[in-house]
Amino acid sequence: MEVEECVKEWEDLVADYKRLEVVSKEYATKLEEVGELQAACLKEINHQKYRMSVIVSAMKRLEKKGVTKDDRIANLEKEIMKRKAILHEIKATLPKQNSLYLRIILGNVNVSILNKNDKFKYKDEYEKFKLILSAIAFVFAVANLYIDFRPLQLILLFLLVWYYCTLTIRESILKVNGSRIKGWWRLHHFISTVVAGVLLIWPQNEPWNIFRHTFMWFIAYISVVQYMQFRYQSGVLYRLKALGARHNMDITIEGFHSWMWRGLSYLLPFLFGGYIFQLYIAYTLYSLSYHPDATWQISYLAALFLTLHCFNMYTILQTLRKKLQGRLKLRYKLRAIAYRLSNEFATLDQKWRQNKVETKSD
Repeated sequence: MEVEECVKEWEDLVADYKRLEVVSKEYATKLEEVGELQAACLKEINHQKYRMSVIVSAMKRLEKKGVTKDDRIANLEKEIMKRKAILHEIKATLPKQNSLYLRIILGNVNVSILNKNDKFKYKDEYEKFKLILSAIAFVFAVANLYIDFRPLQLILLFLLVWYYCTLTIRESILKVNGSRIKGWWRLHHFISTVVAGVLLIWPQNEPWNIFRHTFMWFIAYISVVQYMQFRYQSGVLYRLKALGARHNMDITIEGFHSWMWRGLSYLLPFLFGGYIFQLYIAYTLYSLSYHPDATWQISYLAALFLTLHCFNMYTILQTLRKKLQGRLKLRYKLRAIAYRLSNEFATLDQKWRQNKVETKSD
């Protein structure tokens, strides 16, 4: 390339740089405007919530005074519920303050994801992370069943500690960005982190050698169940999102929800088997606590596994109760619809007969 060509290329680049300066200044201006709009939007949301709380309090006072509800009150309650749902959706698009756990782990770094596509990508990465780590845990668990090698066992246990720690951080970030993760499910993973940590520091002694095969079988079994449930729940969640029945930042979890029941028959025995296996491990650890070489880790692990089992059983019972209540409500609704239809048909039949009589008289 000649000198003249280099100079010409540089002049063209200078022109491009001027366009970059204009775009950069516009971008900086828009960022300031976005910050101001976010603050104004948050202020208006708080104002709406305050005014609605005043109205709700006034309605409760009227109810205590014995004022009967009429159509205006009923319509007002419906409008307030709709407004709360809309405000929740609007607030999901605004930056949120980190939870205490994230502030301890990450500091005051803003983890809010404002772009909807970026939110979906992060959620999909979270799901893939769970699936990949489940597959890796399965491989290590099977290897430990046939190879008695302490470093290989420690690698699996350290992997579990890292997995659950990372999972709690990712779920906290999802929570900040509008995901409706239940608090009990996050607590379930915090307890699992503690369980993995205690297992990691359990010394290699006779009780560990007795318990090791049972635990490896449990990890392998749970990994397979998590893969099966991931495939099923991902499909269900995709369909429900397409129908607008679930929030876009919802996640697939290893617990139960009322919307999972349709077509879940083949998976139920495996889930119940996992919970029974969990209870069996708690019983096994309780029995090992009386071993002459037992250490303090065994008693703590028995209590923690029992706690995790109770969490899962509580979820099942709550879901069964909601399912039964939903069926009763559906039955009552169908009866009410049938009753209204029968009344309407009776009214129409009466009008038809009356018109027929009037026609004959004419």
